[in-house]
Amino acid sequence: MNVENALVHRPIMLRESATYLNLQRGGNFLDCTFGGGGHSRYFLENFQNIKLFAIDRDPGSEVHARALKESFGERFQFFRITFSKINALSLPPLEGIFFDFGISSLQLDDPRRGFSFRHHTQLDMRMDPFEGISAREFLETADRQQLEEAIRDFGEERHWRKVVDLIMKNRGNDVLRYADWFAELVATYLPKDFRENIHPATRTFQGLRIAVNRELEEIQRTLPPAFDLLAAEGRLVALSFHSLEDRIVKQFFNEKAGKALNCHEKYNDRQSIAKILTKKPIMPSEEEILNNRRSRSTKLRALEKF
Repeated sequence: MNVENALVHRPIMLRESATYLNLQRGGNFLDCTFGGGGHSRYFLENFQNIKLFAIDRDPGSEVHARALKESFGERFQFFRITFSKINALSLPPLEGIFFDFGISSLQLDDPRRGFSFRHHTQLDMRMDPFEGISAREFLETADRQQLEEAIRDFGEERHWRKVVDLIMKNRGNDVLRYADWFAELVATYLPKDFRENIHPATRTFQGLRIAVNRELEEIQRTLPPAFDLLAAEGRLVALSFHSLEDRIVKQFFNEKAGKALNCHEKYNDRQSIAKILTKKPIMPSEEEILNNRRSRSTKLRALEKF
């Protein structure tokens, strides 16, 4: 079976995303995390009076972008760049900007990309395989402080010391080269967490992926210029999949809404230039979680610029 045909992309919270973007108003919108194009296609098919720009750093996204271009013509335009470089584009004022953070099903399920420990494949994990260093190179060359940041802070692994020690002791060994072998090594030395029913290496792999792609740094760098691109009453909608992403989005939204960012500030200390549309993050429906288990941790937050 052809790998591309075997992979299925299941976009999450389609209707909710469209509603909070207020696509029915029409105008220009930007999908900053195009991926397999699931959200973009839904937006274009269901809202005829929008023009959609889309960006993604993954070369694999280009084939999906070509398909949308054939279907929607001038209503769709794609750029292959990382979303933190949106200032390099000449875009009109935007009525809405959409982010779907994290990793897509297409990337995770493709054994050639080295994201998943379910495959005997070389650890890579780069969203752009032509940029930066792979996960296996990171494991071999990162210093202890960088490894600790990846496993402890980004992976939120409670047994981070044990994992870092394993990595340091096994350098130069092929066990750090292959995804399934490395996952098995971690699982051998970490106790199974029966409360969460996840593979013992899940958090370690998350931390590695975030570190290799500098995901949190990318989010922090892109939210301010994205907000600046919004027209008056334009909306920014973000889907997050773990607490680290969601914390950055929440803090940025609070800042723009004039909320105090710490106990030393008062609400009125900051100018309010936007309003938060989601007092609490919106979660997927029970039906969607049943049909797509990967959606269970998703949080949607939305902001409207004054």
